[in-house]
Amino acid sequence: MLASGGAIVKLHYQHSGLAMAVTIAIMTKQHLLTYIYLLVYISLSSGVILYNKWVLSTLYFNFPFPITLTMIHMAFSGVVAFFLIRVLKVVSPIKMTFHIYATCVVPISAFFAASLWFGNTAYLYISVAFIQMLKALMPVATFLVAVTCGTEKLRCDVFWNMVLVSVGVVISSYGEIHFNVLGTVYQVTGIIAEALRLVLTQVLLQKKGLTMNPITSLYYIAPCSFLFLFIPWYILEKPEMEDPHMQFNFWIFFSNALCAFALNLSTFLVIGRTGAVTIRVAGVLKDWILITLSTVLFPESKITGLNIIGYAIALSGVVFYNYLKVRDVGTSQLQSIQDESAEELQTEKKTVDDMDNREETLWNNSVSDTHLDEEAPLITSSRISHLGVGRKPA
Repeated sequence: MLASGGAIVKLHYQHSGLAMAVTIAIMTKQHLLTYIYLLVYISLSSGVILYNKWVLSTLYFNFPFPITLTMIHMAFSGVVAFFLIRVLKVVSPIKMTFHIYATCVVPISAFFAASLWFGNTAYLYISVAFIQMLKALMPVATFLVAVTCGTEKLRCDVFWNMVLVSVGVVISSYGEIHFNVLGTVYQVTGIIAEALRLVLTQVLLQKKGLTMNPITSLYYIAPCSFLFLFIPWYILEKPEMEDPHMQFNFWIFFSNALCAFALNLSTFLVIGRTGAVTIRVAGVLKDWILITLSTVLFPESKITGLNIIGYAIALSGVVFYNYLKVRDVGTSQLQSIQDESAEELQTEKKTVDDMDNREETLWNNSVSDTHLDEEAPLITSSRISHLGVGRKPA
């Protein structure tokens, strides 16, 4: 018996060790897959920006038509999103009515088109490194627009954090060797348009209970953005594109649009596996990688010590802003859990009270059925039990 028991214990430990080894292997595989997704996201995000710069720059591929490039991206993304949703049914479309499309999708599409148009146009005038430094203003623009629209409250800690970011960007701009006013205006305008798009998405869609992932977003927004871009394209770029010497390489634009769509898909996969916080941290890492790579691939874009100092100050503000957002989300989730717990306790208390009331009603009914005299209701139940039921006073 003892030998048998020892064998059972030994077998139990063997099974436990095997289960632990399998669990560790699965966790290692999951972590490895997450890191691969993050690497793909950072690579695609950096690659699309550098690719766009190479295509648009007059020093390289020499296709200085940012609206046309953006329209190619929108057309390609819309077609692929339609194929994924309607043919392959990878994701399901949301319930879209004409009213929601007209009041929500159309204005969001307009600002999305504007942000891409102005952002891509900036590549013609300023370097990739300086563009990334200016993009540190994105939280500032989003916060100001959100406060204006009433979706955020003006908080002192966030306000001074935004001041820190702005000071850092100003220092970085002061240190820019090839500073260009027009390019800076284009980029800042694109940032404001993107901030308006983000806030409008929150105000118009989320308040209606609609949530869209990157694929469904492109399915609804890309065609509408294409139409918005058509008017400025027809006025500004179409006459210049009639030049017979203009080059158009199908495979260059196809691969460029494919990378842009893959970036949206990788964002969807990374958020689904890790969360929006990880995307923000990966975005900070991506910015530093992009600044470094751009100076290597495009030697004409040089960065100075003042650029780095200013961007480091701005980036510290961005990191602190991300921390505040994460803390607020954690606080709201904790509050939600506490509210749910309080609601459950209230429900339980109500149930107990109902049971007590039901018992008291049954007791009163039983007492009334025994024909107590008029003084009996004034006597507590404990005294009634001692006095006896139905006995008349002397």
